[in-house]
Amino acid sequence: MENIRQVSQINKTCDIVYISIFTAFIAICSWIAIPATVPFTLQTMAVFTTIGFLGGKRGTLAVLVYILLGAIGLPVFAGFSGGIGAILGTSGGYIVGFLFSALVMWLIEKFFGRSLFVLAMSMVIGLIVCYGFGTIWFMAVYMQTVSVVELSIVLGWCVIPYIIPDLIKIGIALF
Repeated sequence: MENIRQVSQINKTCDIVYISIFTAFIAICSWIAIPATVPFTLQTMAVFTTIGFLGGKRGTLAVLVYILLGAIGLPVFAGFSGGIGAILGTSGGYIVGFLFSALVMWLIEKFFGRSLFVLAMSMVIGLIVCYGFGTIWFMAVYMQTVSVVELSIVLGWCVIPYIIPDLIKIGIALF
């Protein structure tokens, strides 16, 4: 019985270490900005890599810890930002959307397993979920703070320029 307890404790310790490492990985990738007409970070790639490597449960926990660290003010978000203001701002919905992406990917993993095809499909669906949640959030915050804006305009600002780079990042995460 003692051996089972020791193995269980070792497994829990390994889980904590993996979650911590991948939380840091997401933060580091969020700081790496690729200059382009619309600059983008490697944050999305890190989220998908984390879930792909750790699986749904530990990957989702790593994403949650990342968001919580940013919420309390640690500069883990893009541009070395952090704090509840970063989450409540226009781009905060995409950050929170990472958690919903992770949850969807975990759910898909639970029902369909962890084959490469299933993982690829779950990443694409997770990206769509993140886009959807983030776009709705962006529109709500923007309309409260600036003015009314059409969905097509927000998609042009926040989604369309990122589709191809994000699909490339999914490909890298799968590799």
